[in-house]
Amino acid sequence: EPQPSRDHTERILAGAGVAISRNRNVLTISPADELTLPEQVAIPSDPSSAAFAIAAAIVVPGSRILIEDCSVNWTRSGFLRIALRMGAVIVTELEQDRSVGAIPSSEPVNDIDVTAGPLSATTVTADEVPLSVDELPLVGLLACFADGETRVEGAEELRLKESDRIAAVVTALNDLGGDAEATDDGFVVRGTGGLRGGTVDAGGDHRIAMLGVVAGLASREGVEVLGVEAASVSYPGFLDDISALS
Repeated sequence: EPQPSRDHTERILAGAGVAISRNRNVLTISPADELTLPEQVAIPSDPSSAAFAIAAAIVVPGSRILIEDCSVNWTRSGFLRIALRMGAVIVTELEQDRSVGAIPSSEPVNDIDVTAGPLSATTVTADEVPLSVDELPLVGLLACFADGETRVEGAEELRLKESDRIAAVVTALNDLGGDAEATDDGFVVRGTGGLRGGTVDAGGDHRIAMLGVVAGLASREGVEVLGVEAASVSYPGFLDDISALS
């Protein structure tokens, strides 16, 4: 694969008795005589779904949230690492880089404690994109509240999602009072100290719908999300869970 990416399938195979290893972007799988599948598999909390509540806690003043039993798999924690680099107050223990060696046979799980705080701009590089691709809209949101100019690079695959997600993120943030600009392979966001609020058209994209809702929690005037029902595509309980936070 071009860059290391989510490895849940590989871990399940390892747990079933398959010898499988990684040398950065090269996977080596040895034939197995038989697969030994467990009767039950514990599924941890999903970090991509949790990212929306985490982002809300980071940018809404006075907030704090505890996400329990969440996957901290190194191939899924890119957003958390980016947020930490921006200065987010996040207390947890993330799995370290496992890009070389045998694939683990289990998912690392931990609690994630998040508190609101000031942010600084950062640059997200191409090698980070596969580990944070679904959460890059939230990086754009955090950037609106950060000091300085944040850049996301090497993320041209966002143009091939449910929408042209680069254009959708930039349009949404600008419509809410942000200062965002699309590039060929990502976007640039200049911090404005927050967002005014307004209307976001999800355009059928679940990630944009959820981005709009979280932006509304932190905006000065609130946000109306047109097509918010798109959130149920990946997170059926999203609106109930977000409502419960307040």
